[in-house]
Amino acid sequence: MRSHVDESALVSLLKDMVRIDSVNPSLVPGAAGEAEMAEYCADYMRSLGLETIVYDVEPGRPNAVGFLKGGGGGRTLLLNGHTDTVGVDYMTIDPFQPEVRDGKLYGRGAFDMKGGLAASMAALKAVVDSGAPLKGDVILAAVCDEEYASIGTERLMEDVTADGAIIGEFTGGDIQVAHKGFAWIDVETHGVAAHGSRYWEGVDAISKMGKVLAAIDALGENLLAVEHPLVGPASVHASIIEGGRELSTYPDHCKLQVERRLIPGETKATVEGELHGMMKTIGAGDPKFQAEHEITFYRGPMEISRDEEICRLIHEGTVKITGEAPSYIGGTGWMDSEIIWNKGIPVVCHGPSGSGAHAKSEWVDLESVVNVAKVHEYAIKEFCGVEE
Repeated sequence: MRSHVDESALVSLLKDMVRIDSVNPSLVPGAAGEAEMAEYCADYMRSLGLETIVYDVEPGRPNAVGFLKGGGGGRTLLLNGHTDTVGVDYMTIDPFQPEVRDGKLYGRGAFDMKGGLAASMAALKAVVDSGAPLKGDVILAAVCDEEYASIGTERLMEDVTADGAIIGEFTGGDIQVAHKGFAWIDVETHGVAAHGSRYWEGVDAISKMGKVLAAIDALGENLLAVEHPLVGPASVHASIIEGGRELSTYPDHCKLQVERRLIPGETKATVEGELHGMMKTIGAGDPKFQAEHEITFYRGPMEISRDEEICRLIHEGTVKITGEAPSYIGGTGWMDSEIIWNKGIPVVCHGPSGSGAHAKSEWVDLESVVNVAKVHEYAIKEFCGVEE
């Protein structure tokens, strides 16, 4: 396959993107946010002739979305990537001054995930430059806020649909078809406040929470005994606990915040069932136990079949371009792919190699960025179809 990816232009594109401060203001109050990055991406899309829109998901938090219209009769492919990054205060390199050393480009966001987004952008440019008339449409979305609450992709999926999707998140060139989900849970136990000497009146809400902690520990042991082949086992841990008023008073309230990580096949109902059973069991053995719980935030796990067409094409394209077969992998964290998958769209993550996501020094391997761009170029043409 002859690729039309311009390698030097791709590196320049990525350097430009790293120079733009797009630290997520939900993570770092007062940070720059995604507006400048969105405009940069939009200008790039317009230069390719894409019908392009930029809109605020929240004030100052824009998505940039471009549409390459095909001639008809083909499938629609979504290319998705986030424009925000985490903070930079602790970095030991200049975060916004891209530097290339030994084939690696350093800078905040180079790996997570401006490298993958740049590869998708360059892939679409290559398709346009090739002059190949596509049958299907391509949607290129540069979204905000993946690093915090994913409001960008959530809004995007209210407005668009597709037959398949690729997110350029870093995967080392492999094909990520599954990832874990998570639930954040508040548990509150209630006691009776009383003078510390009046044990017959007081009920200790903190010690009652101890029974919840023991049950969570037992649940965690059980969860670790069952492994998903791609993402490993589910898990649960106590994260934050607070309670009590003063040393000589029985505490009438204790609050525990818990995180439960889910594997594909588990749902919010799975977690709710565990919590209900846990509280019922504790209460049956302790008539003074009073507690309530709430799932305050939930993101589901996802998994697609490796037999999906988008998986096959990325695998096929990788073999043609690199001579090596990629692996099918899972992720232990949560990604925007679940939001797209939840709309019934087969979606994979496929991006470059590197290191330092959220770390003090971050870099991406440039050869892998180029290879990802070429694979995405191949996938676009094959998935959308090219007119004869």
